[in-house]
Amino acid sequence: MSEPGTHQDKSQFALLRERRFAPFFATQFCGALNDNIFKQALVALITFQAASLTSLDAGVLVNLANGLYILPFFLFSVTAGQLADKFEKTRIIRVVKLVEIAIMVLVAFGFASHNLEALLVSLFLMGVHSTFFGPVKYSILPQHLHRNDLVGANALVESGTFLAILIGLIGGGLLFSSKSGGAAMIGTVTILLAVLGYFACRYIPPAPTLRINWNLFTETWRNLQFTRGNRPVLLSILGISWFWFYGAMFLA
Repeated sequence: MSEPGTHQDKSQFALLRERRFAPFFATQFCGALNDNIFKQALVALITFQAASLTSLDAGVLVNLANGLYILPFFLFSVTAGQLADKFEKTRIIRVVKLVEIAIMVLVAFGFASHNLEALLVSLFLMGVHSTFFGPVKYSILPQHLHRNDLVGANALVESGTFLAILIGLIGGGLLFSSKSGGAAMIGTVTILLAVLGYFACRYIPPAPTLRINWNLFTETWRNLQFTRGNRPVLLSILGISWFWFYGAMFLA
């Protein structure tokens, strides 16, 4: 840890050239981009071809898809947070990114065969993937960066994430509507991004452990009790939760 003031004059963008941040940023960006390309392409498939896939209404299917993606956050967040504390974080990231490649192979199969069940299972699994990546994403930066770099690094991560969301929302629709084989292009792009994310995470430096409570309900309650006693943390959680809830509602 550096002395206060050591890094005050350095631009936050300089972090994009440093191994302690750049590979992690690339990993996060590829994952967020992949996530949103897949989700937007799936929404387009449901919207325009629902009648040929199922008897359910397209609007119901879109909301079902959103629910399937969010469900793992409710089920597994507390366990994912404990795992992020117990195990070395770069190892968790590599495992999560390998799983992402396997999920994207299933996505490619689902789009190529117009198999809605496979795509919905893939969406749920991507929710699980994001649930386990999230705690590592937010906890690894303080272990690699100086205190004075954290605000700038978090700003870069968040801006990169929202840029990836924007590109993914546009790119997913464009790939789906491509006249040169939308399904094949979606499969190729999503697998390629997953592979790029995995290779990027191989360059993340190791991060410098905790007994896991596997009971989802008691650990969730313990976390809620902790946040009730820490008002700044509670208000932060409520604010972030409202932000993402409103965004998801608006997109739906």
